[in-house]
Amino acid sequence: MDGIHDMGGMQGFGHVQQLTAAPPFARPWEGRAFAIGALAARIAGTNLHAFRHAIERVPPAEYLVGYWNRWTIGAQIMMEDSGIVTDEEVRARAARLSGRDVPEPPPPTPHKPQMPSGGAGNLRSVETPPAFAVGDRVRAADLHPVGHTRLPRYVRGRTGTVTGLQPGAVFPDTAAHFVGENPQHCYAVEFDSRELWGPDAESFRLSIDLFEPYLEPVT
Repeated sequence: MDGIHDMGGMQGFGHVQQLTAAPPFARPWEGRAFAIGALAARIAGTNLHAFRHAIERVPPAEYLVGYWNRWTIGAQIMMEDSGIVTDEEVRARAARLSGRDVPEPPPPTPHKPQMPSGGAGNLRSVETPPAFAVGDRVRAADLHPVGHTRLPRYVRGRTGTVTGLQPGAVFPDTAAHFVGENPQHCYAVEFDSRELWGPDAESFRLSIDLFEPYLEPVT
């Protein structure tokens, strides 16, 4: 889906800040947010891809507040999706913590999603041979799905070169919606920065792992 989470290459955000050595959690509540997100995913019966899709649906103003803020709201979205909690319950709880006397909303009916699993992790074997080989020129499909995808917006419709074949893996676009693991081949594809962002862009090569359904041959 297109949203605030997929803003790579968009103008006005300045240069990417260089990472420096720092503790994983700058404040104590961030560690609790990590634990809440991990626990919520387990309780909601979800998977990594569904969790990412939940974070993608965090409202833009909240998304930009910070990384761990996204985790807490994403955790609530997952719990709501699975019928474990409702937004009304969360708001009522917050009101009581602030000293207001509000009635308890009725609890929802849990409806955790179910999807057969081919095993632990995300690596899977793919029965069909790969459609592309190292050195092939490919174009990223110009897709604009309403659901989850791992195809970045800034590479859609752009041309690159396959530089490696990665292990087959669960396809995030279907797993995030619990409609099947649908394992796919995955490729390392290298793009020229000027192909992605125009002739005035800083010159460098960018390698992105892309699933086979995202790619089209360049003839």
